Amino acid sequence: MRLGSGSFAACCVVVEVLGLAVFLRGFFPAPVRSTSSSEHRAEAPVPEPAAGASSNWTKLPPPLFSKVVIVLIDALRDDFVFGSKGVKFMPYTSYLVEKGAAHSFVAEAKPPTVTMPRIKALMTGSLPGFVDVVRNLNSPALLEDSVLRQAKAAGKRIIFYGDETWVKLFPKHFVEYDGTTSFFVSDYTEVDNNVTRHLDKVLKRGDWDVLILHYLGLDHIGHVFGPSSPLIGHKLSEMDGILTRIHTSLLSEERKALSPSLLVLCGDHGMSETGSHGASSLEEVNTPLILISSSFERKPEPGFEQFKVSERLHRNWIKLYLEENSSAALLNLGVKLRRQYLDAIRTLSLSLSRQVAQYDIYSMVVGTVVVLEVLALLLLSIPQALSNKAELEVPLLSPMFSLLFYLMFLVLSAIHVIVCTSTESSCYFCSLSWLTAAGVMVLISALLCAVVSALSEMFVDGKLQRKNTGPSNSRWSELDLLILLGTMGHVLSLGASSFIEEEHQTWYFLTSTLCLALCHEIYRNCFLGNCCEPGLGGAVVALQDEDAGKVHKSHTPLDSLRGSEKWMALASPWVILTCCRLLRSLNQTGVQWAHRPDLGHWLTSSDHKAALSALSAFCLVVTFVLLQRRCSRTSRVAMALGLLGVYCYRAATGSLLLPWQRDKAASKGIVEARFVYIFILGILFTGARDLLKSQVAAANPKCKAVGLWEMYSGLALLAALLLRPHNLPVLVLSLLIQTLMTSFIWKPLGHDAAEVTVMHYWFGQAFFYFQGNSNSISTVDVSVGFVGLDSYMEIPAVLLTAFATYAGPVLWAIHLVNFLSSETCRGPAMSHACFCYALVCSFPVSVYIILVTSLRYHLFIWSVFSPKLLYEGMHLLITAAVCLFFTAMDQTGTRSRISS
Repeated sequence: MRLGSGSFAACCVVVEVLGLAVFLRGFFPAPVRSTSSSEHRAEAPVPEPAAGASSNWTKLPPPLFSKVVIVLIDALRDDFVFGSKGVKFMPYTSYLVEKGAAHSFVAEAKPPTVTMPRIKALMTGSLPGFVDVVRNLNSPALLEDSVLRQAKAAGKRIIFYGDETWVKLFPKHFVEYDGTTSFFVSDYTEVDNNVTRHLDKVLKRGDWDVLILHYLGLDHIGHVFGPSSPLIGHKLSEMDGILTRIHTSLLSEERKALSPSLLVLCGDHGMSETGSHGASSLEEVNTPLILISSSFERKPEPGFEQFKVSERLHRNWIKLYLEENSSAALLNLGVKLRRQYLDAIRTLSLSLSRQVAQYDIYSMVVGTVVVLEVLALLLLSIPQALSNKAELEVPLLSPMFSLLFYLMFLVLSAIHVIVCTSTESSCYFCSLSWLTAAGVMVLISALLCAVVSALSEMFVDGKLQRKNTGPSNSRWSELDLLILLGTMGHVLSLGASSFIEEEHQTWYFLTSTLCLALCHEIYRNCFLGNCCEPGLGGAVVALQDEDAGKVHKSHTPLDSLRGSEKWMALASPWVILTCCRLLRSLNQTGVQWAHRPDLGHWLTSSDHKAALSALSAFCLVVTFVLLQRRCSRTSRVAMALGLLGVYCYRAATGSLLLPWQRDKAASKGIVEARFVYIFILGILFTGARDLLKSQVAAANPKCKAVGLWEMYSGLALLAALLLRPHNLPVLVLSLLIQTLMTSFIWKPLGHDAAEVTVMHYWFGQAFFYFQGNSNSISTVDVSVGFVGLDSYMEIPAVLLTAFATYAGPVLWAIHLVNFLSSETCRGPAMSHACFCYALVCSFPVSVYIILVTSLRYHLFIWSVFSPKLLYEGMHLLITAAVCLFFTAMDQTGTRSRISS
C-alpha cells in the first residue's frame, strides 16, 4: 500500500503516543497498598475471650488528646514561620514555639510537591507515586490505609472545611464538611473566608473529635503575585489570628475537660521563588510542622529521649577516643558503631526504595518496544519519504501473512501468558482484556515485520544501485551537518541530570550556532560567489554540461535582492542573534541561576509598573503590525480590538497602568478577558471558513494561505492574552524572527523543507525556555488556566495552561505550515516537513525512555528525569496533533493542485 510520507509520519506518531502511554503507565509506580487490615476487617467484631481468661488485649489505650485540630496552610514555606516573616507577621505562633508549648520541625516534602500527593503522604505515611501529579487535577478516592480511616474505624467524628481534594480522597470519612475549589488561583480571599466562617460555631460545639482546616489563599497569592508580594504578609497575619482563636478555644475547653488537646500547624509543600511549586528546590520541599499542646510543657516526647540517649552514647565514645586513641578495643568499638549506623541507614533506604520504585517492568518493555519499532521504521523510510514523490510503499498485507508475523505473535502470546500467570505484583498490561492485549501483540508483530521488510528492501535497492550507477558525488552541506550533529548532541545530553536541569543552555547554544552558520552561508553567497558545492538545501545549483563537460553555476536567489533588501539579508542573522540575547536576559530559568535577578524581575517590580506598561503597549502595537499584513479586513479589526482588550485585562488585574485610571483597584478582569476571547474565536472562525473555501475547486487559491495565517494570528492573540505582561517581548520577537527568516533567509537561500522544519523545531524549543519554562514542574504557570473564568472548569483550565506552556513550540509549528503553504512551487514540501517534524520529535523521546529505564534507580529520578519524561510525553502528544494538521493541509493542497 502506497502512502504519502506525511500520512505515514502522522500514523507513526499516533502509534508512538500509544506506546509511550503504556510505558508511562508502567514507569510511574502505582500507589503502594498498605499491608494493614482493610476497612471491613477493621470493622469486624472482636472475638470474645475464653471463659475464665483475664486477657485485656482488646482494650484500647486511653487517648493522649481529647481533640485534634489540624490547620494545613497550602504552600506554607518554613521561612514564613521560622524566618523573619514569621517573627513579623505570625507573632503568636512564634511565641508558642519559643515558649516551649510546642514542638517544631522543618518537614521535608518529597517531589512532586503538589497538593494531592502531599495530602496522601501526610495521611498515609507513605510516599505517593509520581503519577499523582497528573491525578492532582481530579483526585480519585484513596483506598490505602490512613489516619482518617483508622480514626473513623475507632468511632471518631471528623469535620473538614477547605480544599475539596480532601473530600475526593476521603468521600465517606467526614460527618460534616464544606469543600472549596482549589484550582481557581485568582481568588485568595473568599476561598479562606469560606473556611473561617464555620470556625466559631464549631469550636463552641463538643460533638467532634478531629477538625481539619485547609487554607488555600497563601498558595493562590504565590501563584499570581509571587512570594515577595506584600499580600503574603497580610495572609500570614490572617493565619496567625486564626491560630490564636483556635488555641485560645482549645485551652478554654481543656480547663473544663481536664484533658489536653492537640493543635497541628503544617504545610503540604513550599513555594518557589517564582511562586509556584512541584519540583524539589529547598523552598518547595521545606515546610514547617508545629505540634502545639499544653502537655508538651510537662513531658517530652519518647523519641526525643531516645535521641538524647544516642547522643550520650556517642559522646562517651568520643571521650574514650580522646583518652585512648590507640586502643584496639576503641578501634573495634568504632568499627562496630560505624557498622550499626550503616546497617540502619541501609535498611531505611531499602525500605523506602521498595515503596517508591515498584516499576511495572512488563508494561515498560511493551511500550519501549512499540516506540523503538516506530523510530526504526521512520529512520528506514527516510530515502523514500524525502524523495521527489514523497511516497513510500508500506507493507501492510504481506507481514500479516508471513511466517515471521505468526511466529512473533505466538512468542509474544506465550510471554504474555507466562508473565501474567507468574508475576507476584500487579501489572497494568496484564489487567487489560485478552482482546486488547492480543491487539497490541498484533501491532508489535506487524511493526517488526515492516521493519524487517524495509531493511531487506533497502539492502536490495542499495546493492542494485551500486551495480547500475557509479559513485555518488552528492555530499551534505555544512548546514545539514550542523542540524544532524546538533540534534544528536541534544539527545545524548539528556542522559545527564545537569543537562536536563539546564537544557535551555543547550538550545540557546544551538540556535546561536545556527544563526552564525546562516550568516556564513549568506556572506559566502554574496561576496565569494558560488565557490562551494551545494548541500541538500543549498541555494547554489551546479549543472553539468554533458557535451562539453563544463560546469555552469546558476545564479543564487540572493542576486534577486536589491538595495535595502540585500542589506537586510546581510543583517538578519545578527538581528536574530541580538533578539535571542535579549530574550535570554528576560527570564532566568533552570536550577543553578534561577535565583539570580533578571529583566523580568525588574519589570514586575511595583516600582517599575510604568515601564512595564509602556513596554506592553509597544509590544501589542508591534504584534498587530506583524500579524495584520496577511489578514483580511475583518480579522484586522478583530485583532486590533483584541489586543486592546489584552491591555485592558492586564490593567484590570493591576499588572499594568491605564493613563486615565492610575489608582484603580485590581479586579479579576473576567469581563475584559472574555471580551478578548470573543475576538479570538472570531478570527479562528474566519480562518476555518477560508480553509473550507479552499476545499472547493473553483475557490481562490489564496484562501488557504489567508485562512492558515488567520488561524495562526488567532493563536498568537490567545498567547498575548495568556502570557504575563513581561513575557510579551517573547511573542513579539518570535514574530519578528519568523518574519526576518522568511523574507531574507529561507526564501532567498532556497532552503528545502527538511532544513526549514528542523530550524522551526529548534527555535520552537528555544522559545519554550525563553518564556521562563524549564524541565521543572514548578515553572508551569497554572494561573493562566483561569483567565476569564469565575469558577473552576477542568477542561478549559487544562487546555489554557497547556497552550500557554507550549506557546513557543506551537506557534513555530503553525508558522511552518504557513510558510510551506505559501511556497506553492515546492511540490511535496508539506509531506517532507511532516515527516521531518515527526522524526525530529520521535528521536529524543525514543532515546530518552531508554535512558530513563537504565537510570530508574538514580538519585534524581523523581526530581529531574521524571518531570522531563512528562514534558517529552506532552511534546509528543502536541507533535501528533501538529502532524495530523500537516496531513490535513497536505491533502487540501493536493486536491487543489489536482483541480487546477
